[in-house]
Amino acid sequence: MTRTRKDPADVHAMVRKAYGDVAKKQSSCCSGSSCCGSSAPPASEGDLGLSCGDPVTFSRVKPGDVVLDLGSGAGKDVFLAARLTGATGRVIGVDMTPEMLELARRNAAKLGLGNVEFRQGTIEELPLESASVDIVISNCVINLSPDKPQVFREAFRVLKPGGRLVVSDIVLEKTLPPKLKADKDLYAACISGALLRKDYLKAVRGAGFEKLQFLADRAYLASGVRAAASSITLLAIKPHG
Repeated sequence: MTRTRKDPADVHAMVRKAYGDVAKKQSSCCSGSSCCGSSAPPASEGDLGLSCGDPVTFSRVKPGDVVLDLGSGAGKDVFLAARLTGATGRVIGVDMTPEMLELARRNAAKLGLGNVEFRQGTIEELPLESASVDIVISNCVINLSPDKPQVFREAFRVLKPGGRLVVSDIVLEKTLPPKLKADKDLYAACISGALLRKDYLKAVRGAGFEKLQFLADRAYLASGVRAAASSITLLAIKPHG
């Protein structure tokens, strides 16, 4: 059977290549049309300009917390969270792209952070034990997944009861035309793979999360293509019991 771009393996391969190329260049790809995020130059170690929000600031990380970053890239949000958890806490980054993991580990060594680690894996099948983290964050990554409901189910699984999910991501406000929906560059740019807002919220609730709250919500323009999309930061809670 011939695979299409919608097959999970093909989507993973496409995204892995796009972001692997970014890691090799160690600079933002966002001046073009192949990745999501701002076109601003990198501001710190691990910042490749691929973000669409600031989940760490909204996460209320405290000393001793165990934090997981889905699609951790070069490590920007891992490093920000690590400074808040302190030596008694830990931050784990999961990414499927070897080049990004290599870059993140180099950045961690430069910063001398001993409370961070990076694991290779997909966000649909996290290499973590159940109920093992206090906070799950993600920054402009879940829209790239070929199975977003499964990502939220996995986030729910690894969170402790009462744990928080804080994600910055892209959602669509209306269905894209078929031509744009099939554009692989727009997929890597976080547009054509994004869910409609109502479907995104349905997937989060379907995983078992409660008390959903928008912490940030603004119009999003990427790659010079004006699509009906928004950049959001969403908080959701795993209930006790």
